[in-house]
Formats: sequence, structure tokens, C-alpha cells
Amino acid sequence: MNATLIQPLHAFARGDLSLLAGLVVLAGLSAWLFLEAARAGWRLKAERGQSRATLEKLRAQTAEVRLRCRQAGEAQAGWNGIRKFSVAKKTVECEDVCAFYLKPHDGRPIPAFKPGQYLTFHLELPGRDKTLIRCYSLSDSPRDYYRVTIKKEKAPADRPDLPPGAASSYFCDAVKEGDILNVKAPGGHFFLDMAQSRAVVLIGGGVGVTPMLSMANAIAASGSKREAWFFLGVRNRRDHIHKAELEKLAAENENIRLHVCYSKPGEGDVKGRDFQHEGRVTVELFKELLPSSNFSYYLCGPGAFMKSITEGLEEWGVPEGDVHFEAFGPATVKKKAVAPSAEETVHLARINVTFGRLGKTVRWEPSAGNLLDFARDNGVKIDSGCCAGGCGTCLVAIKSGEVTYLQKPDAEPEAGACLTCICRPKSHL
Repeated sequence: MNATLIQPLHAFARGDLSLLAGLVVLAGLSAWLFLEAARAGWRLKAERGQSRATLEKLRAQTAEVRLRCRQAGEAQAGWNGIRKFSVAKKTVECEDVCAFYLKPHDGRPIPAFKPGQYLTFHLELPGRDKTLIRCYSLSDSPRDYYRVTIKKEKAPADRPDLPPGAASSYFCDAVKEGDILNVKAPGGHFFLDMAQSRAVVLIGGGVGVTPMLSMANAIAASGSKREAWFFLGVRNRRDHIHKAELEKLAAENENIRLHVCYSKPGEGDVKGRDFQHEGRVTVELFKELLPSSNFSYYLCGPGAFMKSITEGLEEWGVPEGDVHFEAFGPATVKKKAVAPSAEETVHLARINVTFGRLGKTVRWEPSAGNLLDFARDNGVKIDSGCCAGGCGTCLVAIKSGEVTYLQKPDAEPEAGACLTCICRPKSHL
């Protein structure tokens, strides 16, 4: 037994180191495996830490994307009914004209709008039992606020006994920064299609400049080189709404050509500095300045102003489909409805309309165009606002019968009601 134990040592003594080398290799391999296992553990811990950090980062990014998508959805979807807005800023633009910068009271996103559209306000005026509804064009391009520019309407010069405009007076005289207003989402079928590139002529008379300014600002903000001829007609510098903004817009955008007409220049008004043409905006001026009549025309202003321009464009041979205009209230220019067929005309001429509260039945007159004008022609008062199917002021109940809409309403009326400003009877009412 002793010999057996001594033999390996004796072997070492003879210089046979193979076994020792094997043991050393085995020990080194074990150490290497241990270190690799330790490194793997460290890497796993590090990777786990990195995975957690990456996961948290991805979660944060996902939450941010979801928030942006929700906000984008809210910004596109608008809102139903009334939403409260605060007056963030009020500025005096010129005599009897104020601009109001509105931000949502709830701090949530606001929908973008199409340049040329308007806001509808539901106003609770002191001393009035009924809500006053008014529409005002947006006067800037889509941003994180809405801006409307409102002129205080005075009594007509030929009827000084009439009261001034109730809503416009309230805005200019009473509304102040920090006040809360009830507002419906932007609406209206009068707007500039920003997906198009055809050259346009923007024509504004007085405060009718507001939707034109919205369109011009939108063209500039988009970076488009779309050609725009901008004609503005006012009396003089005292009525020159957003003067500095217009001049800056034209100076910074060579594709926007501004032409201002003063019908009655005042003392100190300088031609070439404050305005370019003395007189009114006319189609004759367009013929003088425009290279051709091949443009899309957009106009807004007093009834007589628009009537003159639209008739002049028609005489010049401009197609009816190339002329677009905005007319709030009972303006002298109306969009032409699709003429009924001969058979429909015979049918319509046999329709009776009964005004329930008055117990008055009248034979429908197709030439009236819509139920609102027909009611007025027959001495029946129906409240109205935009006269374009947007504000809902002229909504009345239908006890029986059906109507046909001349254009699509901004919002479909509930069953058993109609917007009288844009419909005509389809049967006895």
C-alpha cells in the first residue's frame, strides 16, 4: 500500500510532469469557466438593466405617441355644441374695429380650420332674454388660437333712428381680456382649398377683408408659391384693418401682390405708401392689372360691393364656378340654387306652406328660393344669423311634410326640424 502511494511521487521525481500539467490545465480551465460564468452573470445583469431602461423608454415614447395621436384626433374632430373660450388678447386695429385672440378655456387642442371659415358665437347679453347668435370670419391662418376681427356696426346713415349692432357693440365695448365666450366649432362652405395650386384673386371690402387675410396668411404659412392677388377696398387709413400685418405679408411674400384702394383718402394718407389706388375696387381695375381672367376669385364685403364685383366678373366672362363669396345675413348676393325641372316647378307651384303660430297658409313661390326668404316675403319673422346653414338660428320645427336642402348643412338638423335659410318645401308644410 505504501508503494502505491509513493509511486506517483517517485514518478514526479523522475521528471514525468504530464499529470501535473494536466492538473494545472484543469485548474486553469476551471478558473476560466468561473470567470466566464461571472462575466455572463454580469452581462445578464447589465442587459437586464439595459432592457428595463429600454422598456421604460419605449413605454414613454408610446405614451407620447398616443397622446399626440389623441390630440391630433381631437384637433381634427372639432367638438359638438358649445365650447368655452377665453379672450387671451384684445387689440384695437383701427376705428371701431377690434381683434380678439381666443384660446380654449379647457386648455385642450383646437381643431385646425379651412382658411375662410367662421366661428359661431352664442352670446348672453345683459337685458336680453334670448341668446344672440352671430357668425364672424376667422381672420388668421390656423394656429394654437383663433382670431376674429369685428367691426362695431353703427346705425345706417339713412336710418339714424335704428340701434347699432347689438353683438358687434357688445364685443367692441364690453368684452375684455379674460372673459369667457361660448363658441361653436369652425364651419362654413366658403374656404380656400389649400391642396390646389391655381392662382387666386382675394377681394375684400371693409371688414370683409378678414377671410381674405386668413387665406393669404395660410398661403404664406404653407410655404407655397401659389400666386395671390389681394385687393382691399376701404375709405381711408382710419378704416384700414390690419394695415401693418397686410403690408408685412406682402413685403415678405413675393407671390402675394397687395393692392389697396382708398375711396376717400384722408389728410396725411399717402398714395404709394398707405394705398396704391384712389377709388373703389372694380373689375375694370382687375382688367388693368391681371394678366388674364383665368383665376379663382374669392370675395367678401358689403352686399352692394359684392353685387357689383360678381356682376362685373360675369360680364368679363369669368365662369360662375370660379367665383366664390361669403355673405352673412340677408345680403344682396345669393348663391344660385340648382333650378328645378319643369315637372318639379309645376309640383312646387302647388305646394302650400302653413305657419303654425300665425295660422297662416300661403302658396309656395319657387322664386323665393328658400323658406326663410319666403317667410319674410309674407310678413313672417324667423330669426336668422349666417343664412348659410351654419349657425342654426333659423331652425324651426316641421309639424308635417318634407323639405329639400339646397346645400348640405354644416350639421344635420334633428328629425322634425329644418334650417329655413337653405331649404325649400318638398311637399305641403
